[in-house]
Amino acid sequence: MGCGTSKVLPEPPKNIHMDLVKKIEPYTGQKNDKYKHFITDYGNAAVKAGSPLPPHHTNPYPSGHPPSHMEHADPRRNKVAKYRAKFDPRVTVKYDIKALIGRGSFSRVVRVEHKGSKQPYAIKMIETKYREGREVCESELSVLRRVRHTNIIQLIEIFETQDRVYMVMELATGGELFDRIIAKGSFTERDATRVLQMVLEGVKYLHTLGITHRDLKPENLLYYHPGTDSKIMITDFGLASSRKKGDDCLMKTTCGTPEYIAPEILVRKPYTNSVDMWALGVISYILLSGTMPFEDDNRTRLYRQILKGKYSYSGETDC
Repeated sequence: MGCGTSKVLPEPPKNIHMDLVKKIEPYTGQKNDKYKHFITDYGNAAVKAGSPLPPHHTNPYPSGHPPSHMEHADPRRNKVAKYRAKFDPRVTVKYDIKALIGRGSFSRVVRVEHKGSKQPYAIKMIETKYREGREVCESELSVLRRVRHTNIIQLIEIFETQDRVYMVMELATGGELFDRIIAKGSFTERDATRVLQMVLEGVKYLHTLGITHRDLKPENLLYYHPGTDSKIMITDFGLASSRKKGDDCLMKTTCGTPEYIAPEILVRKPYTNSVDMWALGVISYILLSGTMPFEDDNRTRLYRQILKGKYSYSGETDC
């Protein structure tokens, strides 16, 4: 499925909040390649908070717990204790910290349970003493504070300290759309239509508010629960552009995930929220075929495919 978990931000724009990005491979093509002007290496960066941890294997102990002398060997338990100790008392008095489910350079995501209602939630803890952490936090909050839609992850409440922000959000337990595509191979037209209809409802709502997601992909579309009838929820607004009424609708920041970036972003032309629709077209192709329309380990060749709009589709789906 390509390198869909990495993000591109070739030029740090002025006055724009930026998400953390993974390392972008340096340009290795020929000097006379006409696409070399937009391929740049920007060094080390980080996995976004919320990325899944390696799968937890079945517990080999009959009692469900390891012997007491082996308790210290459970890295997950140690991590939970480590991050529980970091949480502000105002948070821990209200929520039980259950498990670490995601991490980034300046953030951690944990599964929690409300002590009163026993309702599960996710808390994203962001270290705001670092500039990058503040930018990520401000970018997400600028969107999450404004939205309320059944197909968009919901912000429940916020706790702020001098060095950290704790965002309590809905917990989606059904996994990523990406994982279900991997498991299924491809979707039927009927199932794909159902998924896309929910995503489109959420995107329509965002666009009405002047919000462009700019990083739509199967990894950022979560199932609310594991059942086949689960709704889809849009998440991860680290690259979103949030415009107020009257603002110029054109955007200039070069960003996104390589396989889903629209051509106008690659050539660095001002663009509109239609870039989200391009990404949805790529997602539609993936749902129906189980493959990427544009894919290449070399970013130069990948971007060339996107700019030329060259792809092919063959196969049948059952309704």
